[in-house]
Amino acid sequence: MKNIFLIGMPSSGKSTLGKRIAAILHYRFVDTDKVIVREEGRSIAEIFARSGEAYFRETERDMLRSIRAGSNLVVSTGGGMPCFHGNMDYINATGVSIFLDVPVPVLARRILAHAHEDRPLNNASDPELLATLQKRYEDRFPVYTQANIIISGETTEDEVLRRVGEWL
Repeated sequence: MKNIFLIGMPSSGKSTLGKRIAAILHYRFVDTDKVIVREEGRSIAEIFARSGEAYFRETERDMLRSIRAGSNLVVSTGGGMPCFHGNMDYINATGVSIFLDVPVPVLARRILAHAHEDRPLNNASDPELLATLQKRYEDRFPVYTQANIIISGETTEDEVLRRVGEWL
């Protein structure tokens, strides 16, 4: 069976939805950010602060390349992961990609509600959070739309499974 990669902006629901889909399909769930934090022994914010974004993006690439086709995984990628080092091509070559396209104001509300201080590029304390998210969304959108499946707005695991079923 093919791996399923959930891509999209931070707080688009990749991890929440991914866990549910993995349970239903009897796949293993992987959150790439959590794997990186565990392997590095430090938060993403610390990685950015001490080693820089370039190092983090290389670490993401290496982590992604460790995922092999047919591993029966549901993978929640970091928001920027598809946008660097040819990662979107690798994602599409090794599985089915799903872009969770959530409106920017909804993303901002979710980030503020959860006060994600550990997100160096989308910090809840940013007074310009909405504008920052809008710009980042616009920059990433051309890469995100290379996904096999695009789901806009709020969605359910049933809808995702119906759409994924066509690709598995």
